[in-house]
Amino acid sequence: MGTASELVAALEDIADPEDVDYVARFYKGGDAATEVMGVRMPKVFPIAKQFVSMHLDDVAALLDDDRYEVRMAAVAIMDFQARRKKLDPAHRKALFDLYLHRHDRLNNWDFVDRAAPHVIGEYLVDKDRSVLHRLACSDDPSARRTALVATHAFIKRGEVGDTFRIAEVLAADRDDHVQKAIGSWVREAGKRDETALMEFLSRNKDRLPQTTITAAAKHLSQEVKKGLRKR
Repeated sequence: MGTASELVAALEDIADPEDVDYVARFYKGGDAATEVMGVRMPKVFPIAKQFVSMHLDDVAALLDDDRYEVRMAAVAIMDFQARRKKLDPAHRKALFDLYLHRHDRLNNWDFVDRAAPHVIGEYLVDKDRSVLHRLACSDDPSARRTALVATHAFIKRGEVGDTFRIAEVLAADRDDHVQKAIGSWVREAGKRDETALMEFLSRNKDRLPQTTITAAAKHLSQEVKKGLRKR
């Protein structure tokens, strides 16, 4: 199973001071307390996988750590656990609750992208999804990103309504990482329903930055793209 202290020790063993600046480039959370050890993510994830059966109390302890790579390992463990096909429903709910209750520690875009689809989205597939609207209205940009990224679980099942509804709420968001999420996820939803994508972009053309429109319209025809360009 492994403990939080054992995982931290494993990361400390491979931390390289020469990689600190490289790894730090990916952290955009903005809090001065976060530290970077110097462990590149392709090395973090295999270590996290070795601790995939870790008790959630230990995962919570990892989330308390100020080090970026340690929190990423915690998020990866949550993701690995949530992907289990025969996961106990009570444990799936516990993962969901832990993610939401400790969202203050998941304050970077890659924490969200790693875990939100399976920890949040998959849990909500057959449940009330109003929590996503509450997240979309949060003051925390990472929570707003979670609201959208979590809908990947629905998109892959052909359900795109939630993606477009949440993107509508966030269309004028000033956070760059929220806008990038809009561009990526409405584009994915558009692969399932191109008409809905075009209607969304046309309806929100004046609210969305051009960069978001361009990303979202990547697979649309040149004629449609031309009509979406701002003057």
